[in-house]
Amino acid sequence: MMYSQKIKNLSESATIAISTLASELKAKGRDILSFSAGEPDFDTPQVIKDEAIRALNSGYTKYTPVAGIPELLKAIADKLERENGLTYSPKEILVSNGAKQSLFNIFQALIEEGDEVIIPSPYWVTYPELVTYSGGKPVFIPTNESTDFKITPKQLKEAITSKTKMLVLTTPSNPTGMVYLKNELIQIAEILQGSKIWVVSDEMYEKLIYDVEFTSCAAISEDMMSRTITVNGLSKSVAMTGWRMGYLATKDLKLLKLMNNLQSQCTSNINSITQRASIVALNGEADADIELMREAFQKRRDLACELIGDIGGLKVLKPQGAFYLFINIKDISKYNGDSMKFSQELLEKEGVALVPGKAFGMDGYVRFSFACSNDQIIEGLNRISRFVKL
Repeated sequence: MMYSQKIKNLSESATIAISTLASELKAKGRDILSFSAGEPDFDTPQVIKDEAIRALNSGYTKYTPVAGIPELLKAIADKLERENGLTYSPKEILVSNGAKQSLFNIFQALIEEGDEVIIPSPYWVTYPELVTYSGGKPVFIPTNESTDFKITPKQLKEAITSKTKMLVLTTPSNPTGMVYLKNELIQIAEILQGSKIWVVSDEMYEKLIYDVEFTSCAAISEDMMSRTITVNGLSKSVAMTGWRMGYLATKDLKLLKLMNNLQSQCTSNINSITQRASIVALNGEADADIELMREAFQKRRDLACELIGDIGGLKVLKPQGAFYLFINIKDISKYNGDSMKFSQELLEKEGVALVPGKAFGMDGYVRFSFACSNDQIIEGLNRISRFVKL
């Protein structure tokens, strides 16, 4: 049988694969503590679930416009202006089945064979896969702790070529949890000024912020607003991962029309009940629940960082957002920075599941999700401490 080359080149998400392996070992009776999943352990706020139940009971179960119902598009536009200082009209917004589909729509609509897409490393595992699938070439800019895992203007300027079509920014970052501050975004904007380079700003974790102030990329200037496609959703910030609600906003109406056409031919609208429930989340009715979740994550972050500080051989930069620690394992000599070997042996010997940094394009690190209880964090880090002393 012959299969398309582009589909054969597409890899399974490493984060999902490792979470699946941990679940399989657990099902066999192993005592497994998994810190690999990328979703909150909190339930969706009740006020959102109540609206979904009302929608279901009222028979709101039919097809809707591909881009989303008017009330939802308005709620997104209002949220972006109220919270992010971004003025988008409802007709400049497209709702999709999670941010992954938003990104798929963007890359498919913009990337042509040979186009270069700049991606800071470490990166979320899906970016390079979707770029390659769309015919583009990922161009990675490596970062490290000295710049808080963020690219510098000099690095960006040196990476730009005549083939550069797009820059992908994630703030807060998965896997590092670091946030691009306003002055850093201004410097990036100055480099891009006068070019035709698009910016995809993935802001999925924007409400999970600690110690710093969040700034949307498109809010920096009119020029950045014109070139930026803002990507967001409710999966992380409102604990709605399974509801599959993501969205994008762009000032380019032609681009939005093309992406709408693409979505109409593959999935059409996201489910109608999620759309109604999402309006409640966007209008602020769940803000108190979101803040309680954010505060809990911040306490867990502080706890985990303190405990890691007591483990010889491990180092971690305290994240400014999201719910991940990107732990440096380079000083553990017997692994020589091999994050895959470290993760596999840790899972086998101590029943602790982490995601190897290699999956994010940066060996020598492992990602630890603190989207779990304090007790699980303490027990997991006790096991890791025992493991690194072996």
